[in-house]
Amino acid sequence: METLERSSTPRIAGASSVGRRAPKTTHILRAGETERGRSWSRRQVVMSRNKPFLFYFNIVKCASPLVLLEFQCPTPQICVEKCPDRYLTYLNARNSRDFEYYKQFCVPGFKNNKGVAEVLRDGDCPAVLIPSKPLARRCFPAIHAHKGVLMVGNETTYEDGHGSRKNITDLVEGAKKANGVLEARQLAMRIFEDYTVSWYWIIIGLVIAMVMSLLFIILLRFLAGIMVWVMIIMVILVLGYGIFHCYMEYSRLRGEAGSDVSLVDLGFQTDFRVYLHLRQTWLAFMIILSILEVIIILLLIFLRKRILIAIALIKEASRAVGYVMCSMLYPLVTFFLLCLCIAYWASTAVFLSTSNEAVYKIFDDGPCPLTAKTCNPETFSSSNESRLCPNARCQFAFYGGESGYHRALLGLQIFNAFMFFWLANFVLALGQVTLAGAFASYYWALRKPDDLPAFPLFSAFGRALRYHTGSLAFGALILAIVQIIRVILEYLDQRLKAAENRFAKYLMTCLKCCFWCLEKFIKFLNRNAYIMIAIYGTNFCTSARNAFFLLMRNIIRVAVLDKVTDFLFLLGKLLIVGSVGILAFFFFTHRIRIVQDTAPPLNYYWVPILVWTAGERWGFGKKEMFCWSSLTR
Repeated sequence: METLERSSTPRIAGASSVGRRAPKTTHILRAGETERGRSWSRRQVVMSRNKPFLFYFNIVKCASPLVLLEFQCPTPQICVEKCPDRYLTYLNARNSRDFEYYKQFCVPGFKNNKGVAEVLRDGDCPAVLIPSKPLARRCFPAIHAHKGVLMVGNETTYEDGHGSRKNITDLVEGAKKANGVLEARQLAMRIFEDYTVSWYWIIIGLVIAMVMSLLFIILLRFLAGIMVWVMIIMVILVLGYGIFHCYMEYSRLRGEAGSDVSLVDLGFQTDFRVYLHLRQTWLAFMIILSILEVIIILLLIFLRKRILIAIALIKEASRAVGYVMCSMLYPLVTFFLLCLCIAYWASTAVFLSTSNEAVYKIFDDGPCPLTAKTCNPETFSSSNESRLCPNARCQFAFYGGESGYHRALLGLQIFNAFMFFWLANFVLALGQVTLAGAFASYYWALRKPDDLPAFPLFSAFGRALRYHTGSLAFGALILAIVQIIRVILEYLDQRLKAAENRFAKYLMTCLKCCFWCLEKFIKFLNRNAYIMIAIYGTNFCTSARNAFFLLMRNIIRVAVLDKVTDFLFLLGKLLIVGSVGILAFFFFTHRIRIVQDTAPPLNYYWVPILVWTAGERWGFGKKEMFCWSSLTR
């Protein structure tokens, strides 16, 4: 067993400044250190194929909330040849013939020349060995149920090695958290691996989806009525085929071993292909598709007259998009600006989170006046504190600090999130005003395309930045305030989940619901206010008031036409997104014989499929919907 060296480069960062880097120093990772700084776990790399299993010194600590932050258990871990198969404490094995067996679970090179308290304090050996079984190359306690009672070995409790007995449920909770961390880490690594081997196919798929959207819009301009009805029929047929396919799979699995297992009994699996071998999965798909089919048919029956009006509006919107073709590429500008916002927020959040320091506290099982005081692990053994409290230990408590800056870190993170919402909403508002201004130029042009500006989109973009920056920032600010309040409510809800106060839970649910509705209303009002800003050039408050009263005067017509048009564009999304999704499914599952050997091998074929469908869903219909809204206002 070898301990590898690493180069540590400490980094200090503020809320909006680039952190300074200290000179590189070579540092050996000892007991109580991690890649972020000093904490509990012993990070050692074992260069031996004869020790394939990871052993946790105290798996109960895997139930600590620190697991969610560090993605590792805050306890020393070593690689062993085999998992322990007997119950044994360090106190009992220290001076007996069992010590040679016990020693293989201690740190490499351990010599029994320290006191018991020093060995356990320094983490040289585990306090107790518990019968364990290997699972995913990890040693987990061999817990079993006997007549409904959890037991490890023949005991319902166990001695923790410090003289006290604990319940088996503590081991169960620790094992669950350790297994959860393992599953999450494996899932994340597999998804990242799929992205690295299929990124170019993802780009090709997005280009194909964009070309399909462009062709759809061009056809919609000349064949709006025919295209809409063909699209409606195609969606009904696609859903019908989906129902038929689900029924055939449901019937095929009848009688197969294990196909009748319920989704609840199976639980969460990282390999999602397992669910496709269950009859219940295909039954759920069939029910969902049947409900969608019935809803679409009923809507078509009752809204057929409004569909004709919506078709005329869609035809005019398609003609406007045809005259302002550069609007097809503007979503790429919005995407680029949003990426800059995300990069700024993420880098600032990382700098803030890594500016913490490891805080060590004094822990003592007995009475000690210095308990919970800060300490220095390097000098604690020779300090006055260790003399006053001989049994005290200087242990890692948390990442943070005692200064005012460290106490304000949570507030700085909240402010950083608020700035992200503000910037992101400003970017989206800029895109909406730009598109509305470009399509307003088309609407007010008496002779099309002679009276149109040479570059209507760039002209609208310049007007938005020159004259309406304050209005856009104010509208984005209102929306950002509501969104950050929702984030704070979610944070408080997570912190208060363990509370048994029903009134508090009811109040929190009501607040979350109210602010969710408020956010939706503000988004709707802002969108119409931005259209009025682009057309008339008024400020945000005046535009919002005029847009609101205009909508109220035509509330029934706006509601019906809005929903009908939304529904028609939704059908277009379903058709194109469904086509792209089906193409991606057959390609990445190697079912297209012509390009069967071209598709890369993936852990999860749904990863690029989701990117394709999500990108197409996000890009298609945004410009047309905003064009239609601009023309009807």
